[in-house]
Amino acid sequence: MHVEVNGTRLWYDVDGMALVPDGRRLRARPTVILIHGGPGTYDHSYFKPYFSRLTDYAQVIYLDIRGHGRSENVDPDSWTFEACADDIPAFCAAIGVERPIVLGHSMGGFIAALYAARHPPHPAGLILQSTMARFDLTRLVDGFRQMAGCEVARLAERDYGGAPVGTAEWARVFAAFGPHVPSPDELARRIQHPELADVGMDLMRNLDIVSRLATIACPTLVCVGALDPVTPPAAAEEIAAALPQSSAELTVIADAGHFPWLDAPAAYWDRISRFITSVDLATLWS
Repeated sequence: MHVEVNGTRLWYDVDGMALVPDGRRLRARPTVILIHGGPGTYDHSYFKPYFSRLTDYAQVIYLDIRGHGRSENVDPDSWTFEACADDIPAFCAAIGVERPIVLGHSMGGFIAALYAARHPPHPAGLILQSTMARFDLTRLVDGFRQMAGCEVARLAERDYGGAPVGTAEWARVFAAFGPHVPSPDELARRIQHPELADVGMDLMRNLDIVSRLATIACPTLVCVGALDPVTPPAAAEEIAAALPQSSAELTVIADAGHFPWLDAPAAYWDRISRFITSVDLATLWS
């Protein structure tokens, strides 16, 4: 499905009910909006079918952010993390979602954090999954060195530093993202927009939104895999320390990398479900 949002068309898919029968009434359930990684190289598809299990207790919305996946193409020179962040409340208004829980993975975490910082009253909850608030090439390279050795770390340093590596070399870097990564079939389902990749990577290299996290007002779960070299536990700890301490929770998933639902599903889904079901829905429909 498509919807007009802030001058562009965004694609989305909905799984599960927002209102469920409960005796003589309809009971509201949380709506979780999933914000995927990237830039340019990913869309919502790698969340499927895994995140459908959230429909046991929530409605799930898969969103292709502006310029990505099945959403409308945009001018790369106009694409920013802030524009994607500002699309989220406008998207919710367009389709009638109130007080969502927004889960941002990897680059989606930058966008989700900016959304919550720029629109503090809007989200009911926030999950910052396998992400960072400040790009630190040294920290990233150290993560790859610890997980995969010096040669792969050098390849990661070249790529993330702005000197792209070859396809076979990148495959070695990607394999080090964790014990499990999306399969070739899962990656083949993506609709990629390479024209946004360089723009997005340049923006990521200049990313530093740590000081803006203090304005986030909703309960926030910061979750990371202990074996994640891209956004290592130190990056998650930095986020958690910058959030209002009354609402911040930090979880490190043992034996998991950048895609923890693939590596440690039991621990991951238990933690995510406990957070989502703890969110206060008193402001939603009765």
